[in-house]
Amino acid sequence: MPRESPKAWLVGAGPGSADLLTVRALRIIEQAQALLYDALVGEEILALAPHRCLRIRTGKRAGGASMKQAEINALMARLALKGLRVVRLKGGDPSVFGRSGEEKDFLEARGVAVEVVPGITAASAAAAQFGFPLTQRGQARRLLLLTARIQDGALDTSGWAEAAGDREATLAVYMGRDGAAAIAEGLIALGRDPQTPALAVENAGTPAARLMTAPLHRLGEVISAAAPSGPVLLVIGDVAARADDQSSLRVSDLGGPPTWLSNVSALSR
Repeated sequence: MPRESPKAWLVGAGPGSADLLTVRALRIIEQAQALLYDALVGEEILALAPHRCLRIRTGKRAGGASMKQAEINALMARLALKGLRVVRLKGGDPSVFGRSGEEKDFLEARGVAVEVVPGITAASAAAAQFGFPLTQRGQARRLLLLTARIQDGALDTSGWAEAAGDREATLAVYMGRDGAAAIAEGLIALGRDPQTPALAVENAGTPAARLMTAPLHRLGEVISAAAPSGPVLLVIGDVAARADDQSSLRVSDLGGPPTWLSNVSALSR
């Protein structure tokens, strides 16, 4: 029987709850022989992989130890070229600040085919969980996904000027926990109204999610007082005023995923 061509899958694990995986992601995880997973991927999802699957934690969480990207790339290629079904499991969506382009280029250059499987990104998860839209007719005509880059203690705002001054632009800032005050100050300096509604969501899309709201000029202060330890997404724009902590749908409200998840798993085969 001919050996299968080497292949790797870059899979979005979504915000963390197993019931927010796509059916395709579930099917691929169940068939994995080597699973390289980020620190934000929870045990509930890791448990879906086969018992004999090789599990390798790569880290990739702000402030924590992690493998270097070059090491991850090389390890994926080596395992795939040995004939293993390699699954690179990433929090959220692999194509949104997930370095999927770098990994895909590296693997394909070495003869490894790559399939990217999308996942729910933090901005979508937060909006659904806390009942606010990311775009809204007459209020928010575009959405920008950004990351906070702090250099020498100051926010790098290159490329932000147009968006900062556009009241109808919703800004979703990933990895913004530690730079929230600098982000708010930078946006205000570029012309955004200090009273612009803003919010922060810790652990978006999970049962542990927490919502923090404030006008833009107080966002850093509110986050600092709340002292979140998990990943934090910032949303800045008029749509943030629609957020409602009471609208949050928890996994526990559905009784947990095990029974129905196993039924979906069976159907997906």
